[in-house]
Amino acid sequence: MQIDDLKRLRRARDTMDRDYAEPLDVAALAKVALMSVGHFQRSFRAAYGETPYSYLMTRRIERAKTLLRRGDLSVTEVCMAVGCTSLGSFSTRFTELVGESPSAYRARDHSAAEHITACVAMYLTRPIRGTDTGRPRRPGPEPVRNGEAEAAADQ
Repeated sequence: MQIDDLKRLRRARDTMDRDYAEPLDVAALAKVALMSVGHFQRSFRAAYGETPYSYLMTRRIERAKTLLRRGDLSVTEVCMAVGCTSLGSFSTRFTELVGESPSAYRARDHSAAEHITACVAMYLTRPIRGTDTGRPRRPGPEPVRNGEAEAAADQ
């Protein structure tokens, strides 16, 4: 892949990162990248390992997790705030990426993560597609689950 193509793909990816709540479609993103739709989709997947739509939805779900942790918006309000127009599609994709429904995620206690800075929280809570299919996990310590820290301290 040529450097110029990567620069144009990065421009489209930056647009998704910045304008995730806007109604973006593949044709509009291809236009940002100055590519045909087919070439854009193939090139984006080759460069980033996922389709443009998948990347955009991951950004939207990532932001939705932040809004749901706050707890002041309903699931429907969060769905619309991140640029999704269908609550059913949003809930399905959220559950697929996060492993639980948006309602269950919102209801869960998130107080343990309150002291973590926003950039670290974003890194640690980013949805990773395919973690159950053998894809390598993010480097770093394993998350401590409730009770495991006390059990380890008692030994």
